[in-house]
Amino acid sequence: MDLEKPPQPQRQDPEGCLVVAIRVPVRIVVLVLVVPVRMVWDALVVSGRFLNDTVLRPVGRASLWLMRAVFVWPFVGVWRYALVPLAKGLAWLGNALVVVPAGWLYRYALTPLGHACAWAARGVGYGFAWLGRGIRAGLEWVYVRVLTPVGHAVAWVLKGLGAVLGALGLGMFGAVAWLVRYLVVVPALWVYEWILAPVGRAVMWCLRGLARGVGAIATGVAVALYWIGRVLFVLPAVGLYRWVLAPVGRVLAVVGRETLDALGHAWRVAGRISLAVGRFLAALFRWIFVEPVRWVYRTVLTPIGHVVRDAVLRPVAEAARSVGRAGRQALAAARQSARQARADFRRMLFGEPKPREAVARREPPGGGTRTLGSSTTALTKD
Repeated sequence: MDLEKPPQPQRQDPEGCLVVAIRVPVRIVVLVLVVPVRMVWDALVVSGRFLNDTVLRPVGRASLWLMRAVFVWPFVGVWRYALVPLAKGLAWLGNALVVVPAGWLYRYALTPLGHACAWAARGVGYGFAWLGRGIRAGLEWVYVRVLTPVGHAVAWVLKGLGAVLGALGLGMFGAVAWLVRYLVVVPALWVYEWILAPVGRAVMWCLRGLARGVGAIATGVAVALYWIGRVLFVLPAVGLYRWVLAPVGRVLAVVGRETLDALGHAWRVAGRISLAVGRFLAALFRWIFVEPVRWVYRTVLTPIGHVVRDAVLRPVAEAARSVGRAGRQALAAARQSARQARADFRRMLFGEPKPREAVARREPPGGGTRTLGSSTTALTKD
């Protein structure tokens, strides 16, 4: 059983003779034009890298160090050794002159005063609350015992007057309604049904006919303009696009695609050519300049350097080490003499120092060394 799928062949679109005829000359022309550009580009890239490694990067580092030395470090020093201590001093001074007195004033003056004011306000509030409750109770009594009975009496009187006036006005309203109906409403309905409605229908019929006529005329004009525009503009434009622009566009698309492919292929080929030329120039430079310099260094300068090292530098270094050793010995002797002179001077002024008292050792003394003729047992002792 085959577990791996076989590679699927890539589908390629069929190419016509026009594509094949365009591809070869375009690639030749593009290769001739691109090779100098690619070589110049590679030369510029190598020059830029060399310039970056040898000039721009050291100059940038030196400029960065100079900018730090001129701008950053002075500000850091001013900040660290001037502004920060000054700010700390001002903070301590502000704390001592403002914060501590303000805290003391708040704690021992404003807080007791505020508590006293709150207690007084609370007492005044309780007094106003009791006063409000008394006023509220008085107003409730006036409302319940005085205003409510008076309101009920006024309402009863008004209801009686309303009933009397309603009975009188009902008859008058019926007469007025009958007069309005037969003097206004009935004639208005007759005028609407027999005069206004037929006239309105006739006007609407005329307007519909006029609108249909105008619509028919506009439709005819629009159809005529449509065919005129289609014959004069659309059909020529379609023919121009179908028989001229589309074939020319296809040819230009093929030429552009092949030109782009040729540019990519020529750029890659030019890169290989440029690489080969660069390697040839590098080998030529190595055989003309580097190898002779290396040969001179190995065969001439190295033996001369060895001779100079063995004949001059090593004896000079040995002599310098001997001089340094003698100097160190002289300095050690001078230090020892100075130490001895200080001890003699101290002994002359203060006398001999007291000898140290022997301290009794608590450990038992050790036995003698055991030899062949000695013994530690009682039977073999002499």
